[in-house]
Amino acid sequence: MRWIIVFYILLNYQKTYCQELFVVTDPASNVPANSLAINIMQSSFKNQFEKILNYHFMPEATYGLSKNLMFRGSAFISNRSNRLYAEGGGLMAKYRFYSTDDLNSHFRLAAYARYSFNRADIHQEQIEIVGHNTGFETGIIATKLVKKLAISTTVSYEKAFDNRPQYGFPNNLGDNATNYTLSFGRLMYPRKYTNFKQTNINIMVECVGQSINENGKTFFDIVPAIQFIFNSQFRIDLAYRKELYSSMFRSAPNGVYFNLYYTFFNLKKRKE
Repeated sequence: MRWIIVFYILLNYQKTYCQELFVVTDPASNVPANSLAINIMQSSFKNQFEKILNYHFMPEATYGLSKNLMFRGSAFISNRSNRLYAEGGGLMAKYRFYSTDDLNSHFRLAAYARYSFNRADIHQEQIEIVGHNTGFETGIIATKLVKKLAISTTVSYEKAFDNRPQYGFPNNLGDNATNYTLSFGRLMYPRKYTNFKQTNINIMVECVGQSINENGKTFFDIVPAIQFIFNSQFRIDLAYRKELYSSMFRSAPNGVYFNLYYTFFNLKKRKE
């Protein structure tokens, strides 16, 4: 049966496969086996201290090796040097180790690890290895889906290193942190699902936080988003990230995301 990229289980279709899709966090579900997902991630954040917009272009490719294991490669490009500059890249692996399925619900648990390298200057206390810091992150994801509602949460440990070749990690900053997320997503349209080619509209709210383990400095953001899925294969995300609380220095906490996501299904079968 054809894999479908949506974040909900089709009501009354017991054998339909699916995965939840969020904008800034990963669910415990994986990219379908033998499929390749290309995500053109873009963000524009307002700098708090200069009259500029920090633009990041971060394309990524994710391959589903099996239904439980996937791999991802990412590139990080930004305009911090007043021109588009390739700052680095990263690798990620995610393994789904627990899964239960009912007719209109399921529950997933997954573990993941990622490593990134970056050669940009270190300009804030927030640790973010996806686009800013060299380092690694490892964590656990739990995702529950009930009918049209998906709920997902993550807890992870993140460690930053020097941004080589020239930017050492500042001695006065904490170099490791605990991250935590809570995401809600709901299918709004169509009200009744009849075929795979229907356009889907999802709304979601994601909460993202971090605490520096050495000094307790913390931030907490909220990310409302809308998502469109066409022909069960092409997806458009639009989201706004807003800082609700922060006790740490962050250069550009508020901004927008615009992602273009496309999945190539059943690659091995096409080759045959």
